[in-house]
Formats: sequence, structure tokens, C-alpha cells
Amino acid sequence: MIEAFSLLFAIALAATLSLKLWLGWRHIRHVGGNRHAVPAAFRDNITLEQHRHAADYTIAKTRLGLLSAWVDTALAAAFTFGGGLQWLALHSQQWFASPLLSGMALIVCMTVLSSLISLPLSLYGTFGVEVRFGFNKMTPRLYLLDQLRGIGISILIGLPLLAVVLWLMDIAGPAWWLWVWLVLCLVQLLGLVLYPILIAPLYNKFWPLADEALKARIDALLARTGFRSNGVYVMDGSRRSSHSNAYFTGFGAGKRIVFYDTLLEKLSHDEIEAVLAHELGHYKRRHIAKRIAVAFTLSLLFLALLGQLLHAPWFYAGLGVTAPSTAMALLLFMIAIPAFTFPLTPLSSRSSRKHEYEADDFAAGETRAADLQSALVKLYRDNGATLTPDPIHSAFYDSHPPAALRIQHLKGSQS
Repeated sequence: MIEAFSLLFAIALAATLSLKLWLGWRHIRHVGGNRHAVPAAFRDNITLEQHRHAADYTIAKTRLGLLSAWVDTALAAAFTFGGGLQWLALHSQQWFASPLLSGMALIVCMTVLSSLISLPLSLYGTFGVEVRFGFNKMTPRLYLLDQLRGIGISILIGLPLLAVVLWLMDIAGPAWWLWVWLVLCLVQLLGLVLYPILIAPLYNKFWPLADEALKARIDALLARTGFRSNGVYVMDGSRRSSHSNAYFTGFGAGKRIVFYDTLLEKLSHDEIEAVLAHELGHYKRRHIAKRIAVAFTLSLLFLALLGQLLHAPWFYAGLGVTAPSTAMALLLFMIAIPAFTFPLTPLSSRSSRKHEYEADDFAAGETRAADLQSALVKLYRDNGATLTPDPIHSAFYDSHPPAALRIQHLKGSQS
């Protein structure tokens, strides 16, 4: 059983890496092969130079993603077959006599080590790729501050949560996974409420929308769609990047609407209203609730599976570990499960693209479809999004429909 599971995991790990590489190189070839001609539907709004810029940006990001796939696979193999987790476990047990503290130390050490190994790729993405294509506005000092903020949040929130999870795994009996699931669900829901109030302001500045004419249009849109929010805010997105976006945050009556300052600079009032209507469509079609329900269901299934593996010696030995523990089981599961579930990624992507089309239909019913079309074209252009993704790569990864299909769908809404 041990040898069989080792072989199965090795095959899954290699197959996942091979699939990622194949998809990435397909995407690079397809985007590069179409960089010399703007698709007919966009020729009135996007120049050949802008199209090539987006293609080159996409290729650079994809290549970085391929390198990241190699690093992730190497780390998974090193921590399991290479004895990395076994070595960390032996040292953490020497540092702490308490199983809870040694387990927490094991997970913290593995997380820190993985982050340090991946740090050069993060730095290159931010200060290499994003700078080269004119998107990055972040300074090294701000990058460092963001990292320190993330560490502080992990210490204040992540460590206590980790302690509770490991404690429940040890003392809650055979149904520990159900108790852990309930705690995680509660924390995630609480996070939706507290994030815009406590976490987001640590990273960005927010201020009420000052444009009275635009605010009046937004209030009218919210009123006729029956959407309640506790405010419309602008965020200093330009402090870190020239990319544009808009989003909802919060939960229940505490929901708030947030526009990047870069978005307000680039779009007309009609276009901003159409973009907001699209985001409203996600709420009105209950996409957010459906995604939360799916996430909670999957987490329950995975925790139940981990409950079956927790006391299975072949699970540990098959992944190169001779010192079973609750913390070790959690780490091994987190390393192994992506290799087995990655081929299912298109199912999630397909569901997300369906939701995007439904939100576009909602926006076309509440505003002019032509305004959403023009807004999307500007966002594709200014964010460096490729207009010609590889179809298979897009079907596998993309949470949003390809630009050409999305615009075609909106044009159909006008007829």
C-alpha cells in the first residue's frame, strides 16, 4: 500500500506539472502567433502597438507562471520524497515538548521556508515583469511594508486559528473534522464582515466618492435594483499599480462598493455605471452565495477525507514521513491534494465564466450594453489583457470569458 501510494502521488505530481507546462506553452505560442493583427472586433479601439504590448505582457506572465510551476513541484517533492518535512518535524519536536507547539512550529517553518524560496519569483513579477510593461507603481519600501503587514496578520489571526484547528484535531474525537469545518466557516464569514473595516485599510486608503453626479447615478442604480450598501468608496489603487478594477466587499448590510481611482480616471460615467451593474448582477443572481456554498461544501468533503487519512500509516510513509502527527497530516494533505485535484480546475473556471455572462446580461438589462462593451474594451486595453488567448488554456484557467466571446455576447444582448 505504501509503495502504491508513493507511486500514485509521484504520477499525479508529474502529470500535473506536465499539464501546466503543456497549457502554458500552448498559450505562449497562440498569443505570440496572433500578436501581429488586432482582432476585427477591436480594431476601432485598440491599436496594433497596444495589442502587441498586451501579447508580450501575457507571454511574460505565462513564462513566469511556468517557472513557478517547476518551483512548486520541486518543493512538493523535496518536502515529501526528499525528507524535508521529516527533517523539520524532528527539529520542531526538539524545540517544543508540547505536541501542539511542535506541530505549530512545523507548519510555521514549512510556510516560512516555502515563502522564502518563492520570494525571488514574487520580486521578479513585481519589479521585473510589471515594471517592464509599465504597470507597477509599488516601491521596494511599500513592498516590504506589505510583507510585514501580511506577517503581522498571520501572527495575530493565523496562529490562533492554527492552534484551534490542531487542538480540535487532537481532542474532538472521530468527528474532529466536522468541528474544524464549523470553526473555519465561522472564521471565513467573520472575515467577510471585518475585512473592509480592519484589514483592507491597513493596505490602502479609502474615501467616499466625491463626484456628486456619479454618486447620484449610482444611488439611482442601487435603488432600482434593490441593493443596499453602506457606502461607495474610492481606493488608492494607483499607489501600487496602474491596473483598474471595481469590487464589492463586506457581507450583509455592511457591503460596500469600491472603485479603484485608476478606474474612475479612465471610464465615463455611463461606463462606470455599466461596470457597477455587472458587479450588482453577481449579487442579484446569488453568485457570491453560491460560491461560498461550494467552497464550504468542498472544504467539508476535504476535511472528511483528511479524517479518514489521519490514522492511516500508509499515508505518511507513502509521502516520506515516519513521524505521524496531526500537524504532519494537515501539511501532507495540503501538499498532496492539489496534485490530484488540478485536472478538475476547468469545472470551476466554467462555472465562473457562466456567472460572468449572467452578470453581463443583468448589466445589459439595467444599463446600456454598449456602455459595458466600451468599458470592457478600455479595461482590456489598459490592463494589458490579451485579446487572443489559447482556447484550451482559457477553458482551463480563465474565470472570465475571452474578450471576443464576451463582446459578441453583449452585442447579442442589444439585438
